[in-house]
Amino acid sequence: MKKPQRLHREADPRVRRSLGAALAVSAVLVVGALGVVGLRVQQVHLAYQLDALRTERARTETLIQRLEIEEATLRSPLRVEQRARQLGLSVPARDQVRHAREFVSGSTGLAAAQRNRVASADERTTTR
Repeated sequence: MKKPQRLHREADPRVRRSLGAALAVSAVLVVGALGVVGLRVQQVHLAYQLDALRTERARTETLIQRLEIEEATLRSPLRVEQRARQLGLSVPARDQVRHAREFVSGSTGLAAAQRNRVASADERTTTR
C-alpha cells in the first residue's frame, strides 16, 4: 500500500522578502510615531514651564515696582527730615560744619602725605 503523498510547498522567497520589508517599514513608522509623541510631550512640558516663568516674571516685576516706590518714599528729603527730627537731630549751625580737606585725595592733607610715604617706601625697596 502506498502512503498518501503529502503536498510539499516550498517557501516563496519573494513573500519572505516582502514580509521583511513590511516589518522594517512598520518598525520605522512606529519609531517615528513614538518620536513625534515624545516631542509633543516635551513641547507641552516646556509650555507649562514657560507659563510658570512668565507668571514668576510678572510677579517679580510687580515686586520691583513696589520696592522702587518704597525706596523713593524712604529717600524722600521730607521724610528723611521728619525722621531726623523724630530722632532729635537738627540742622547743624554754621560753626559746627568743618570741611575735611585732609581726607581728599589731592596735593595737600593726610591723603597726600600717606601717598608720599608709600611712594618713598616703594623707591627705597626698588633701589636696594
